[in-house]
Amino acid sequence: MERAEKREFVTELNQELSGAGAIVVAHYSGLSVAEISDLRSKVKEAGGKVKVAKNRLAKLALQDTEVDHLSGLFEGQTIIVYSDDPVAAPKASVEFAKDNEKLVILGGAMGADSLDVAAVKQLASLPSLDELRGGLVGMISTPATRLAVLTSAPATQIARVLAAYSEKSEAA
Repeated sequence: MERAEKREFVTELNQELSGAGAIVVAHYSGLSVAEISDLRSKVKEAGGKVKVAKNRLAKLALQDTEVDHLSGLFEGQTIIVYSDDPVAAPKASVEFAKDNEKLVILGGAMGADSLDVAAVKQLASLPSLDELRGGLVGMISTPATRLAVLTSAPATQIARVLAAYSEKSEAA
């Protein structure tokens, strides 16, 4: 990478990490290219991104952000998983790490708050924003559906009674 490319990469990574809802840093030593591609696809499916960066460049990108406290985690072969959704990156990382022992979660951040490994795993156990929104919509729509059924049921019964009387009078 040339100097200009490095500068552009650091600027881009700085912007992405500044706006991230959650960031997870992990060691990926021993993962094959196929396994890293699998991790990327699972994280992308969850709404996040994966970056493999030189530690020096990652530390430069973290400067002047609220997550600059993560700089200490960048030693060895590190990978950065991040997302706007505060649950997506931790959930995808932890699920992948369960199936693959070579991905070792070191810690992370949610906003300005630093997360240790236990906090990342706890965050991963929470429902995502989409799951929460779906549950909320379901809770809101259920009473409305029941109300519609209750209000339409008497009208349907009255219509059936009137139809029965009209059939009875036509038959007579």
